[in-house]
Amino acid sequence: MIHPLRRSGAVFACIAVLALAACNTEEEETAAPVVRPVRTITVTGLAEADGPTFSGRVEAADQVSVAFRIAGRLAERFVDVGTELQAGDPIARLEPQNERNAVRSAEAALVGAEAAFVRADNAATRHRELLARGVTAQAYFESVDQSRTAAQAQVEAARAQLAIAKDLLGFTELDADAKGVVTAVGAEPGEVVAAGQMIARLAREGGRDGVFDVPAQSVSALGPDVAVRVSLTGNPSVFAMGRVREVSPQADPVTRTFRVRVGLTDPPAGLRLGTGVTGSVILEAAAGFAIPVTALKGEGEATAVWIVDTRAGTVSLRPVEVATRGAGTARIASGLEEGDVVVTAGVNVLTEGQHVRLPGAES
Repeated sequence: MIHPLRRSGAVFACIAVLALAACNTEEEETAAPVVRPVRTITVTGLAEADGPTFSGRVEAADQVSVAFRIAGRLAERFVDVGTELQAGDPIARLEPQNERNAVRSAEAALVGAEAAFVRADNAATRHRELLARGVTAQAYFESVDQSRTAAQAQVEAARAQLAIAKDLLGFTELDADAKGVVTAVGAEPGEVVAAGQMIARLAREGGRDGVFDVPAQSVSALGPDVAVRVSLTGNPSVFAMGRVREVSPQADPVTRTFRVRVGLTDPPAGLRLGTGVTGSVILEAAAGFAIPVTALKGEGEATAVWIVDTRAGTVSLRPVEVATRGAGTARIASGLEEGDVVVTAGVNVLTEGQHVRLPGAES
């Protein structure tokens, strides 16, 4: 038989166990929900952004190397680097003795040819009169007349030779054909220069280009009329806008880069010829919003992102339409609005309505 006190103790023990179990159940039911820390971004519209950047230099849009058409000894050079020239200003001169002698020889040859023509013409005139009176034979007159024709041809040839000699004499003088500035010289007085050898490089007035050697993997971003911001290396506040006007169709055989010329619009004085510049491709604004690809959950029509309700501190899944997806960034065509807070990491472990903690928020 069980003692009454033992029976009462057992009853109280059971009651205590049941009460403790009930308390634990209530604590579990009222426990705070799990709060997961997340990284986020705030959605903003796509604006113009800097694309690839390249290093280059400023050159004249129209730059020519001036040279003599004939070989000779350089007698004088009238310009140096930095000399500003007007059209017609002298640049250099060759020693002209040989060309002057050639002109004198051609002039003498012309005088002799003209004298021979006068004699032949007079003979033809006399024999024409004699033929009319029947004193001379027709065959003899024709021979004299042919001599007159040959003498006239010799006069024309002598005149042509004189013109050539005068041209060669003129080629000993090298003048500027347009307004510009000298950027380089290629020979000094006293040197014997070849025909076509650069004597001076003239940057003609009329425009400046930013010139860049672009790697093959980046040249596709530089099509015709692409906007480029060209700034002074070391001082980006000095810049000019420009557009691509020329892309080399063939890579340099040594560097394997493509030469790109960007025409500058109203370049400031700081962008002098030869200065180092940096070109930044301006990407055109596109419709939609740019977010990291890590924010996307799912693919195709089932793609969605987690949107944070900043007041409630919870997340909800929202379907989006992806326009383009790159290596690190996706452009969302629809489904997002300006100011939405999007989760960018841990998207596969979140649940609908889950509480989250934003960076910088108190625990």
